[in-house]
Amino acid sequence: MSEHPASATPSASSAPDPAAGSATAGILGSVPACAPSATAVDRQLRRLAHLDEAPWLHQEAARRLADKLGPIRLSPKDWIDWSARLGAGGALVQSHYPEARRWVVEPHALLAAHSRQAEAEAAPRSWRSLWRRPDPAELVHLEPVPAHAPWRAEGAQMLWANMTLHAATDLPGLLACWHRHLAVDGFLMCSGLGPDTARELRAVYRALGWPLPTIDFIDMHDLGDELVQAGFADPVMDMERLTLTWATPQAMLDELRTWGGNVAQGRFAGLRTRAWRQRLLDAIGQHMRQPDGRIALTVELVYGHALKPVPRAKVAAETRVALSDMRLMVRKKGQP
Repeated sequence: MSEHPASATPSASSAPDPAAGSATAGILGSVPACAPSATAVDRQLRRLAHLDEAPWLHQEAARRLADKLGPIRLSPKDWIDWSARLGAGGALVQSHYPEARRWVVEPHALLAAHSRQAEAEAAPRSWRSLWRRPDPAELVHLEPVPAHAPWRAEGAQMLWANMTLHAATDLPGLLACWHRHLAVDGFLMCSGLGPDTARELRAVYRALGWPLPTIDFIDMHDLGDELVQAGFADPVMDMERLTLTWATPQAMLDELRTWGGNVAQGRFAGLRTRAWRQRLLDAIGQHMRQPDGRIALTVELVYGHALKPVPRAKVAAETRVALSDMRLMVRKKGQP
């Protein structure tokens, strides 16, 4: 593991914010060159599934996201760990809610296999083993989640999705999916990379006349708007910038590969040569080396928290409401 981090500068959190136009908003319409490719994301998930452990950055983001659970008074009975293996938050969340039941959803079959193995190995030491040895297939599910999943009838009280936002090829669809998996009054905790991530490396590629090395990461204001569009209420967005440093350009590139490769639609399609790679290493050393000799890179972490409210019927000349939503509305109004 390389040396981390040189510094970490948090930014203030904000209440729900109006949209501030950004390049990421274009993802929702046409597909720009810096939008994520589903094929490339699948390939990277397959590769990352073979890591011995979650990337250091994902572990650090999970720790910071877990710190935000402290002020939340809601205590879930069931919670969903979305992309659990790479998200690295299972133990952290369980320490906050030791009595809550954890369900795992993985975006790739290889990741699901690792999570099932982890559940099988942990089961004998779990409190659940006092009654029976749980079936890992019962606890770990693969996207898309089947309708018969144990929590689907009523929904879970929390959905945790650490470092998943930037890997979403259809962010509105993913947020709507999370909304469906939550119970009324349940809450979402999510995170991902923000637009200032790798800005130094992007500048190097731009100076060399190359296509950018990353996708366009979503801004926290745009994320807040998307959460509202997906049906969530009271979204609270937060971000912080970290400055990570490495001894050499090669050490930095090696670690970046553990975060996932370039999955942009407009990425270079062919293989690179040794000469190209050496030119990249030289450019990184020239433009990204700090006075202390180390290579520095900015990482922006974006966090989101939102609630699933009671369904509301839209006001119109004719309004159609699903029977399940009607039951929830009536039940909620009948509560003291």
